[in-house]
Amino acid sequence: MTLKILHDKVALISGSGRGIGRAIALKLAEAGANVLINDLDEDFAQKTAQEIEALGARAALYVGDVTAPDFGEKFVAAAIDAFGTIDIIVNNAGYAWDSVIQKMGDEQWMAMLDVHLTAPFRILRAAQPVLAALAKGEMAEGGRAVRRTVINISSVAGLGGNAGQAGYAAGKAGIVGLTKTLMKEWGRYNITVNAVAFGAIATRMTTGEPGRGTISMKGREIRAGVSLEIMEAMENGIPLGRAGTPEEAAGAVYLLCLPEADYISGQVIVAGGGWSL
Repeated sequence: MTLKILHDKVALISGSGRGIGRAIALKLAEAGANVLINDLDEDFAQKTAQEIEALGARAALYVGDVTAPDFGEKFVAAAIDAFGTIDIIVNNAGYAWDSVIQKMGDEQWMAMLDVHLTAPFRILRAAQPVLAALAKGEMAEGGRAVRRTVINISSVAGLGGNAGQAGYAAGKAGIVGLTKTLMKEWGRYNITVNAVAFGAIATRMTTGEPGRGTISMKGREIRAGVSLEIMEAMENGIPLGRAGTPEEAAGAVYLLCLPEADYISGQVIVAGGGWSL
């Protein structure tokens, strides 16, 4: 049983209806956090919310596309309406749409930048006035502002590149730059800003969906999953000898939410079993 060390903290997690995002939401809720769930699919979002409530935490939903221009403002407003404050932001939503560069069209390139970099930028831009006001109010009362935290999800592809993933890797590299910039801008508010870069994690993006070679994403059928041979080769290159689970990926995010991480900011934590590209 996880201690309720995040009791009454409020976490916003994009793309949290399934996969790694769901695992993060459940991990934080198990530790006592209340969670604003987001997903494109209301059924998955609702199911995750029910699981959170079964853990004794509160959940709220905001169903929508993180790449919509007004998503950031509405997502932040939904958190304030539901819970009245914000303590943790996890920019997790994303997917891979892969091609070698000569076969990658502008739409595909921009889709990767939009979901992995522009969407987190808009969420954090919308959150800044709220977070700054909370911190200034706390400091005006004569104390230090409560530590709040942002965790942006990157990938080992963003740190070392990966053949066939120019757009995905560029977006994941860009989020590292955004992380390090906001660490410097937001430190005065006692906000830590870090990134977690995942290696091979067993999700529908890497393993595909049962009986299908694609996943549906915003009306597109995108190839997902890798062959057993490629997965085996990938796992052979991981010192721990296997792909990670969504729950293990969530554990890395959870660590950065703990009070023991109060003085860690501007860092990229790699959760990849020792594997790098």
